[in-house]
Amino acid sequence: MAARANWKGHLRLSLVSCAVGLYPAVSSSSDLKCHTINRETGNRIKQLIVDAVTGEPVDRDDQIKGCEVAKDELVPIEADELSEIALESTHTINIEAFCKREEVDERYLDRPYYLAAEDKVSREAFAVIRDAMNKKGMAGLGRLVIYKRERVVLLEPYGKGLLATLLRYQDEIRSPTAYFEDMPDGKPTDEMRALAEELISRATKKFDPSKFEDRYEEALITLVKSKASKPAKGKGRAKAEAPTSGNVVNLMEALKRSIDTEKSTTTAKPSARKPSGSERAAGSKQTARKPASKARKAA
Repeated sequence: MAARANWKGHLRLSLVSCAVGLYPAVSSSSDLKCHTINRETGNRIKQLIVDAVTGEPVDRDDQIKGCEVAKDELVPIEADELSEIALESTHTINIEAFCKREEVDERYLDRPYYLAAEDKVSREAFAVIRDAMNKKGMAGLGRLVIYKRERVVLLEPYGKGLLATLLRYQDEIRSPTAYFEDMPDGKPTDEMRALAEELISRATKKFDPSKFEDRYEEALITLVKSKASKPAKGKGRAKAEAPTSGNVVNLMEALKRSIDTEKSTTTAKPSARKPSGSERAAGSKQTARKPASKARKAA
């Protein structure tokens, strides 16, 4: 396998165990890497870690963790002390329970990974666990230690492998009450709701992630390329197109305008576009020139 595993260990269901590797399912890296540089020299800036009180530089060997127990009171924790409290599940994902996938609140989903069998010997046991979960329509819940922290992981069949999604803990999830309790209920009329439902119906399509692109990064790449080709000038700024809005008097008018816009968009046929006046004129000039060119050939 070309990709490099972020974690290697074993997947265990009761007495069935197999060697597995955990691979990132998403990438946070951008195609364009930007750094902080010195405006005067154009050189990259090197960050220096210093003591917050003395202002003196601190060597890497003297940098350790400090956990805050009170304001301005930090308890130092050495690397070997962290190693001593490492859990037994460091190299094993033990499936502790199963549940329906739809029972897991979307807010708990943190980061997805691919889980795959690491060798030929493990493939059969891995396939047994995967296919049994698929047949029962269940997702597994287990634990693993990754990046020095124990995480709950949700396992579900995904193609030939498993999709392993790290979950957030309950105390990491904020209650919506503080944000929604003061919201007015709102009482839309049946006509407003019907218009909104029609808009939804007209805009309903199968989800296609390729339709959504990072317009900011595209504009940034365009800007960088233009400045790289013309370093002396390069003052142009590429901007991502932003949707424009007209002056809308009220909600009902906005809904009706939206319906009219959707209707005009769906009924328009680009392929049947009539040529403009300038295009017709250009076409007639080309037609008029053809006999002359034939005459020259004949001569």
